[in-house]
Parts: sequence; structure tokens; C-alpha cells
Amino acid sequence: MSDWLFDLGNSRFKFAPLEGAAAGSAQAWAHGAEAMTAAALDALPRGDTAWVASVAAPALTATVMDLLRARFARVQVARTLPQCAGVTIAYARPEKLGVDRFLALLAAATARRPVLVVGVGTALTIDLMDADGRHHGGRIGASPTVMREALHARAVQLPAAGGDYAEFANDTADALASGCDGAAVALVERSLRLGADLLGAAPALVMHGGGAPLLLPLLPQAEHQPALVLDGLARWAVHQRPPGR
Repeated sequence: MSDWLFDLGNSRFKFAPLEGAAAGSAQAWAHGAEAMTAAALDALPRGDTAWVASVAAPALTATVMDLLRARFARVQVARTLPQCAGVTIAYARPEKLGVDRFLALLAAATARRPVLVVGVGTALTIDLMDADGRHHGGRIGASPTVMREALHARAVQLPAAGGDYAEFANDTADALASGCDGAAVALVERSLRLGADLLGAAPALVMHGGGAPLLLPLLPQAEHQPALVLDGLARWAVHQRPPGR
């Protein structure tokens, strides 16, 4: 019987087989009433243990959990821990750190180097960790997509999508793309600079999340690791397994 990893985010649902201490080939789709059809959910794998991380709405999480319990002998839900797999969380109340951020840190820690982990999904999350696995805290902001949607909601004449990045745009759609993408990039660049000052060494930049590819051309030093949360979930699963499994 196989073990599987499931990452239910605010925007996307991803899953992959657990292969050793890492995630295998991942599948993903945007979730919602249209995307997560009964047929699609019925095609989910079956196996021994489902290892689950979720930051989605409680109702959607409950729906997926019920489906997984019908397909797996055991369902184990990941929780943020004060310490795990060599990572120490900075929060005074570690349970307040989103489990997706926690798992991304677990995965990034395998390289044993200072790192700035940036997730680009519904939110833009930034976390700094030193080479010893000590988390130094982070930031949460709106992703470029959410910035655009918020502007459109308040001023419908501003398009919610479209446009190309330019340092000084001469078109409204381009100016919106440039401003929202540029705001995210500026926050990442500031975090890199101040993170280097704090740690005494320049952190590597690791990016993940569905919105990361749009920012990668503006951050050429970044390493794109799209399965980072699933890889972290794999590390969490290995450390939670009973001896002998």
C-alpha cells in the first residue's frame, strides 16, 4: 500500500506519492465549485496513509478530508511544530505559523544554508532561516494577483488582469502589472538585503507557489521549487511515522 501527500492551499490542490523522504511527481488543479468536480475528486488515489496539509477554508478542508478517509486506512494532518527535522520556528506561538510556511521551511532546510523562502499564492509569504535551521520570522502580504483584484473591486475601470511589466509603463494595464508585480519584487529584494544584514551572509532565494513563475524573470537569482510544500510534508511524514514503518 502506498502513502500519498496532499497540499490543499487557498488557490490550488496538489498531491503526490510519498517516495522515500520526498514527494514524487505532483498533480495539481485550481480548486473551487467548477474545478473540483465529483469526477475529479473520485479519481483521487487510494492507499495506506494520506498525509495532509491544508490552509483552505474549513468547509472545503472537511469535504476533502471525508473523501480521503474513504480512500485511505489512515489520514494524518500536518501541524506546525516548535521544532522538527532540525528547524526551529521563531513564533512565540508556533501554531500561529501557517502549516504551508512551516512545511516549506522543512524542505528548504535540507540544503543547510541561509535561505529566504518566498511563497506566491493568494498571499505573498516571506520567511528567513539561517543555515542551522533557525527561523527568524517573516512577512505576509497580498500577492500581485490579489492586489490587482482588490484594485478592480474598488475601481472597476482598472482591469483585474493583463498587461506586461515595464519599469515605467505607458499603458494602464502595463502600469498595473508593473506596480503590483514590482511591489512584490521590491518586498522580496528588501527582505533579501535585510536578511543578509541580520544573518551576516546572503540568503539563497527559493520561490514556490502558483504565482511564482510570473515573478521569476524579475528575480533571476531565485531558485524555483514548485513542490516545496509537498517536499516539506514528506519530511514531516517521515519524522511522524511510527518506528519500523
